Amino acid sequence: MRDTFVRALIRLAKEDKNIELVTGDLGFGVLKPFWEQLPDQFTNAGIAEQNMASLAAGMALEGKAVFTYSIGNFPTLRCLEQIRNDCAYHKANVKIVCVGGGFVYGALGMSHQATEDLAVMRALPDVVVMAPGDLVEAEECTKAIARHPGTCYLRLGRGGEKRIHEKIEGFEIGKAVKIHDGERVAVFSTGAIFDEVSEAYEMLCREGLSPAVYTFPTVKPMDEGQIRQCAREFDLIVTCEEHNIVGGFGSAVAEVMANMRARKAFQIRIGLNDIYATQVGSQAYLRRQYGMDKTAIKEKILKALEDG
Repeated sequence: MRDTFVRALIRLAKEDKNIELVTGDLGFGVLKPFWEQLPDQFTNAGIAEQNMASLAAGMALEGKAVFTYSIGNFPTLRCLEQIRNDCAYHKANVKIVCVGGGFVYGALGMSHQATEDLAVMRALPDVVVMAPGDLVEAEECTKAIARHPGTCYLRLGRGGEKRIHEKIEGFEIGKAVKIHDGERVAVFSTGAIFDEVSEAYEMLCREGLSPAVYTFPTVKPMDEGQIRQCAREFDLIVTCEEHNIVGGFGSAVAEVMANMRARKAFQIRIGLNDIYATQVGSQAYLRRQYGMDKTAIKEKILKALEDG
């Protein structure tokens, strides 16, 4: 996803000289094409993420559209006060980009595991929060937030994510994307965990259950209409996220369902169960250990239906 993001941003920045990219002293192998082609629109703020966010806010208030870029928690939790006070409060045109959401940097331990970022960022008023599920969604999200006035958060995977879509017609901030029609169960996914969801879908189909599947590249604002429709039509809604289940994507869906006067579905949330990951290892290993890989998703869906 990060390479897709950079390629899309280069195209956008060539068309709009107000677009600026600011990095926290990393990503040089990935960002090199940007600074080689657009050196006057690139700044290295150094290992100083708080300063990076405040610098971006100042540039944005002078008319720039500024993308900040770093890994894991560094562009979000490390500089949360600056994002809140300098960017979001002023509706500054700053786009905060995290590469390596969830367990991507799992071998480096919990300090690098971004598992609370969606909850934190969606709690900030007027901030758009996006987590694409594949390369096409990553490109569409990049273009969408570049057009959107105000503060946005873009959570990316690192690389190797599967391509879900050939293309997406009419992509919009705040709209879910249907992948499969289905019966009884609707599975909602946000971010790169979709590769596990897609394999779980195939496993469930082999067992005679064909769930509907939707990706939600936007976590805020939510596609409330799609959630309500599914809550009226299906027996079970399953939310999947590579993130703490408290305050994140699953909580956002639950908030919509809680405000419905009548619904058919109940919900289960699949993600990190309100703990810090104390183990280290690859992304795939940590997904297995913490119950959000394809097998765990399949088994949790079947158990939820069995328990009724």
